[in-house]
Amino acid sequence: MIQVKNLKKSFKDFQAVKGISFDVTKGEIFGFLGPNGAGKSTTINMLCTMLSSSGGEIIINDFDVIKQKDEVRKSIGIIFQENTLDEKLTAKENLMLHCKFYKVPKKLREERIQEVLEIVDLVDKKQILVEKFSGGMKRRLEIARGLLHYPKVLFLDEPTVGLDPQTRAHIWEYILKLKEKEGITMFLTTHYLDEAEISDRIAIMDHGEIIAIDTPNQLKAQVGGDIIEITTKDNTIALKEIEEKVECLEVSVKDKIIRLKVANSDEFISDFIKKLDTPITSLNIRKPTLNDVFLTFTGRDIREEEASKADQFKQQMKRMS
Repeated sequence: MIQVKNLKKSFKDFQAVKGISFDVTKGEIFGFLGPNGAGKSTTINMLCTMLSSSGGEIIINDFDVIKQKDEVRKSIGIIFQENTLDEKLTAKENLMLHCKFYKVPKKLREERIQEVLEIVDLVDKKQILVEKFSGGMKRRLEIARGLLHYPKVLFLDEPTVGLDPQTRAHIWEYILKLKEKEGITMFLTTHYLDEAEISDRIAIMDHGEIIAIDTPNQLKAQVGGDIIEITTKDNTIALKEIEEKVECLEVSVKDKIIRLKVANSDEFISDFIKKLDTPITSLNIRKPTLNDVFLTFTGRDIREEEASKADQFKQQMKRMS
């Protein structure tokens, strides 16, 4: 459904996207992760025809993004991070306008509008001007709008940022049902790990390049082993002891937590506790997560990305209020 070959984008002397290639199959949920400035937004903007490329090829639904922009635009839906609603119109008028732009058959318009408004819990707000909506309500309306015309490919750029967990779960339940019913292909960027886990495959992008691409399980398998996280009375002394007495795959420290990667935590832990003289104040054993994958491939903790996105969202809400 999506074919990208040697895609590049430069802004003067800065190369934002450095010749990336990937395919997305029909009906697949394709996750796109990376730190701020990795090139994710630039890539999505090129795929959605909003930004011209500096080289390479993009084919969406068998249409060339460069030569057949109008056909590509008919094939896709986009849920942006930023507010793009007409605030002088009501919620229903915004949706009806979108139906007309995308030539949704007249006999289906009222049904589709009612359906998506029910999902985002805005049925009783449909006749209210959008300028009177809260930031969260506007976000929910944009999600409803992106689903109206049942696109072949749906681009979801941080689709549920700022929404409460219950609303997020409700929206994803509908999106997944819609995917099964209509076979919609989805291209997702998110910093919520539970949303990323929904993906059939995930690409991790950093410094303009795709550095890993696979299923969530296979990516976690590449990290390897188990993760042991400890805090101690004195991490400096504990780290020296670990270096001298303990064999493990990897050791790191972040936020006063010592993180050890080991092949098998069951075999490792009892001997480790005996060897460490420094008192352990907390201990946690777990399997690798997508956060560990993100950290391994980019050198960034996805929680840092989440904090940054949260700050961006707060700033956006201030501008909108």
